[in-house]
Amino acid sequence: MIALCNRKKIQRKLLDWFHKHARDLPWRRTRDPYAIWISEIMLQQTQVDTVIPYYQRFLKSFPTVRCLAEADLSKVLKAWEGLGYYSRARNLHRASQVISSHLKGKIPDTIEGLLNIPGIGRYTAGAILSVAYNKEAPILDGNVKRVLARLFAISGDIREKETGQTLWTLSESLIPRAMQALSIRPSWILVRWSALPEILFVSAALSSASARQEPKESRRGIH
Repeated sequence: MIALCNRKKIQRKLLDWFHKHARDLPWRRTRDPYAIWISEIMLQQTQVDTVIPYYQRFLKSFPTVRCLAEADLSKVLKAWEGLGYYSRARNLHRASQVISSHLKGKIPDTIEGLLNIPGIGRYTAGAILSVAYNKEAPILDGNVKRVLARLFAISGDIREKETGQTLWTLSESLIPRAMQALSIRPSWILVRWSALPEILFVSAALSSASARQEPKESRRGIH
């Protein structure tokens, strides 16, 4: 378990960094779960600058879940053309039909409901819950795994299931519990973690404190 003082320090550093350096991106200007869902699927394996024009054109062509569900798949694939990984578009189309037919067009607001939607995994579900529904939900992608592993001196292979579960637990424990009072959405954790110099500062500080306070045999990371 992360000590309270360290958890607050990490939260503060992340939030400060985000407020200073967050990019003005179109999907950060909305709380629409449909738009957030589309952006998260497009951002899988694709760079942000590439996604922006596709995201804008896609929402113009298919502005709602029902519009996407009623569209011909060939038109959806055409709108996706050039973005790659076309299974994402097929899953979006199929998922929109499920949502339209069985959920009255409403994207679920629970982790269980979201994970039942084709193409939505734990990361995407967390993003939708956090950004669109203002619910506390952890996320964990490759960048987050690497940062957390370094921050907490986790020596296990981040691709292994056991290590992955440890990282999910850490990610969840870092979510601030007083979001409403601070008027800050839980989506702070959705910062793209690939370039966070402040996190490295926190990592060094925590490692230094750990070296001073813990017996040598116990410094093996969190498992």
